[in-house]
Amino acid sequence: MGLRDLIQAWPVYRQLTGDDRMGTGAAAKSRATEALRPRVRTADRVVKSVCPFCAVGCGQDVYVANDRVTQIEGDKDSPVSRGRLCPRGSSSLQLTTGPAREYRVRYRRPHGTEWEDLDLDTAMDMIADRVIAARREGWQWEVDGKRTRRTLGLASLGGATLDNEENYLIKKLFTALGAIQIENQARI
Repeated sequence: MGLRDLIQAWPVYRQLTGDDRMGTGAAAKSRATEALRPRVRTADRVVKSVCPFCAVGCGQDVYVANDRVTQIEGDKDSPVSRGRLCPRGSSSLQLTTGPAREYRVRYRRPHGTEWEDLDLDTAMDMIADRVIAARREGWQWEVDGKRTRRTLGLASLGGATLDNEENYLIKKLFTALGAIQIENQARI
């Protein structure tokens, strides 16, 4: 690259000699910047979502290519966040594609010191067995002579990232199981 090329590549020179007098567009771009392409250009589709980290509920656009999440950005249509994400929300992509993500169920037996890997079917069967046992052991047909038909063996504490629909379904599930201790962390 000669001296003339160096001078013409200089943003101030391009600003003074070109159409971009304010230096806010083409004059400010370097060759490296010109070569950049958006990370979302290869996406097949965009899925609307909500950030899972806190109770604010910032909107997210999840970009998907070949059934894999490729990028997560703030949803400009969200009245909550208007396209912005905090540092934690901006790291959401790592939840889905990060190297630390677990793709198996890790289980440590009671009083055990080592973790073991379980397949999902085995883990789901263990959960179902424990729910049934807790319901059976804590079941109360009546209390003080009054019919109750409930269990104190199950409870639910919902998280702040659950929306109204998810809370509705959780309430229905635990009520059907006979639980009466159903609460949600977000009390706003």
